[in-house]
Formats: sequence, C-alpha cells, structure tokens
Amino acid sequence: MGRRKKGNAVHGWVVIDKPQGVTSTQVVGIVKRVFNAQKAGHAGTLDPMATGVLAVALGEATKTVPYAMDAEKSYLFTAKWGEATDSDDADGTVTATTASRPSRAEILAALPALTGTILQTPPAYSAIKVDGMRAYDLAREGETVSLAARPVAIHEVHLCEQPAEDLAVFEMRCGKGAYVRAFVRDLAQALGTLGHVCALRRTSVGSFTVQAAISLENLKEFMHSPAAFEHLRPLSTALDGIPALAVTGPDVVRLKSGNPILCRAGQFAKLAEQGGDELQGQTVFLSTPAGEPIALAELVEGQLQPFRVFNFTP
Repeated sequence: MGRRKKGNAVHGWVVIDKPQGVTSTQVVGIVKRVFNAQKAGHAGTLDPMATGVLAVALGEATKTVPYAMDAEKSYLFTAKWGEATDSDDADGTVTATTASRPSRAEILAALPALTGTILQTPPAYSAIKVDGMRAYDLAREGETVSLAARPVAIHEVHLCEQPAEDLAVFEMRCGKGAYVRAFVRDLAQALGTLGHVCALRRTSVGSFTVQAAISLENLKEFMHSPAAFEHLRPLSTALDGIPALAVTGPDVVRLKSGNPILCRAGQFAKLAEQGGDELQGQTVFLSTPAGEPIALAELVEGQLQPFRVFNFTP
C-alpha cells in the first residue's frame, strides 16, 4: 500500500488578488495551507512588484493549468520614462538615463507598430529556462543572458493618462508569453527614450477577473476553515471556450480507465454547435450530467480519446 498523501483532496481554482512584495510561489504555498490541499500550482507568474489576478489551481485542477496559461490576459500598468533598469521594472538597478520625454501624440503614433503579432525579446529577468536554469537566476549571478525574440500577440493597448511628464498609464490585452516589461522597454526605444515599468496590475486571466478575486490577507483569515471553500471555483472554470459533452454509464467507466469511447451522432451535432466545422483533433471536456469532470479528450476518427483523466479519489 502506498503512503497516503499529506493534506486533503481539494480540487478547484482560487483567484487571488496578489499583493505587492510577495512571489507567486509564496502565494501558492499560502493557498495550499489555507485549504490543507495535497497539490497546488498557478496559471502564470506575477513578479513580486506586480499585483492582481493570480489563479491558483488545487488538486485535479492543476491538470487544467495549461488552458488558463494559454488564455488572454489583461493588464493595467505605468511606464516611467527616462530610466532603464536591468530588470525592466522598478525592482531593478538603473543602468542608463536620458532627459527625453515623449508627448502624448508621439506615444499614440508609436503604439500601432507594437500591436498585433510582434516579435518580442523577453527580459533577462524572466522565468524562461536557459540550459536548464531560469534566466533570472543567471542574471542575478551576473551572467549575460541572451534570449531569442519570439512572436507574441498584443491585442490592444490604450494610453489611459499621463499623470506626470515622465509617467504614462496604459491598459493592455495580450496573449500567452507577452511581457509588459519588454513592451515598455521596446516602446521607449521606439520613442527615442528609455523606460521601465513602475507599477503593474493584472486585471484578468481568461475568465478569472480581479473583480471576483479575494485578497491574500482575507483568505488567510479562513485558514483551515470551511468558509474558505466559498472561494473555491470549479475545475471547469479554466476550460471556458472548450466544447463540452455529458457522458454516462459505461462511457464514464471506459474514460476513467483511459480508454476511448465512440462519439455518437447526437454528440457530433453538439460539438459542431460549440466548436465549428473542424472537429477532427478537437479537444473536448467530458463530464457527467451532474457536472462531475471526467476527462479531457481529443476527437480522433470518430472516437473521443482521453488524454487527461480527472481522479477525485483521496
């Protein structure tokens, strides 16, 4: 008999409004202790200086983390012109300065070139792995970190206000892998100045929004309390936009054993309603009629082949 896992079998998502000054890993640890959960992870790192939405997955919800990480994200941030830092944010060391300050008209004129699918070089202080090590660890050790530019999607950027000559506040919607710090660095360069992020707040990750988040301090008050579960969201919350089907009886048993099931005519019709005409290779979320998650499956040659099976036994 295997050793019993430490903690309780808790499954679902908790949306935290992360405070400034703590790491994403520290937040995950606190959430895990509040729920006394066996397993936890998060859907996208927030730097210590950043605040806002940090979606924490518990138990079987960790199997849906990639879908939350792939989701669109929204940010509210402030750029400070005239100073470059080694981390491209206010936590870094100033490396260069300039007296140049862009006007509102200049900023608005520069934004279109940095919107859409663009090539972006991630900051040296990032979680990207280089030869098995995190880039930020290498940078902190004084090594020169060279990261390759990669395509990212910047869906929308709006200049909200300029509270001072050297400050500009923006809102952004972007896709996976886009760095706000790199965006500000590149925008400053396009404007003939230097810049870094001095305030950053993530306002949404997919369907997880800051309006529906709980502060870390408030959650800590529910340590090992049933009241904490009022803030636990279903595993399926991260799967918005993925076609869903209900399965019953023998199909449930087969799926839980990792075996494929036949996709029937009525199910094909439901998938076509949800996912469009291209069904081959479609990812499908399968649950019981009561909503209990069963598996994520791929539609292949008329069969639903499970590739993530959810197991809710302790």
